[in-house]
Amino acid sequence: MGMAETSYNIRGRQIGGHEIETIRDLIRGNDSLGRTAISRLLCEQWPWEQSNGRLKDRACRVLLLALESKGVIKLPSRLRVRESFNLRGQTLPDLCEIDQEAVTGKVSEFRSLTIEMVRFTPAEKLWDHLVHTHHYLGHPWIVGSYLKYLAYLDGRLVACLGWGSASWKVACRDSFIGWDTPLRKKNLSQVVNNVRFLILPWVKVEHLASKVLAANINRLAADWHSLYQEPIVLLETFVDVARFQGTCYRAANWRYVGDTRGIAKSCNGHCYHGQPKAVYLYPLGSDFRERLHA
Repeated sequence: MGMAETSYNIRGRQIGGHEIETIRDLIRGNDSLGRTAISRLLCEQWPWEQSNGRLKDRACRVLLLALESKGVIKLPSRLRVRESFNLRGQTLPDLCEIDQEAVTGKVSEFRSLTIEMVRFTPAEKLWDHLVHTHHYLGHPWIVGSYLKYLAYLDGRLVACLGWGSASWKVACRDSFIGWDTPLRKKNLSQVVNNVRFLILPWVKVEHLASKVLAANINRLAADWHSLYQEPIVLLETFVDVARFQGTCYRAANWRYVGDTRGIAKSCNGHCYHGQPKAVYLYPLGSDFRERLHA
């Protein structure tokens, strides 16, 4: 009898010898279909779904890449070579003409603040371009559910916001909620992460950031449920304290609950990068703990 195969915990799934053989068989029988098709077939076979019934195929692709990086499996060659993400050279639609004249003053001096959800709309390209060009982290690699917003002050574009699936495990957040591992796995889909927040560099308006956050939050839960058929009860974000102080989150009544450990996921597991981030949370109701413990 051969030596037992190592077990791995990736994306919240325990992958042992039986699961690895299932994956290998699936690859052998479907290698001509490509990696995306294999990940979807694997999601269907396990099954691996979000609470709204959508397949977790992006998470599955991350899992497959992690197993390949460990030498456990061999994925088929890509069907086509992916070009690196580059929006700087793209021609934007006419509606994406960007007025970069300075916007200054106090937010109280302006008449209207409008928040527009642009996910799956033509204006999404504008969001992508602005975040890729002006946010220090660039465009995010989207895994799971995601919403994108543009904010307009008296008709002038002033900010971009992005919301995505929550981080899998955050010690101070989980302690604040009172989660154990089974509860976290069951209810994590009800937590959403503010993964990007960009005030455009030519906009210098006092108290604008907290005002934009509050206005976006007012419609976020309804938009999320409309698109993904899932409720959300808690928001999270991570602030790079080497760059920012989290002032706008505190002004918008977010709660600081602690810091991350300065560890990031990689295909080979986790690596220490030495840059802890401040964790802020925003409950969407006084009963958020009860709902996250249900």
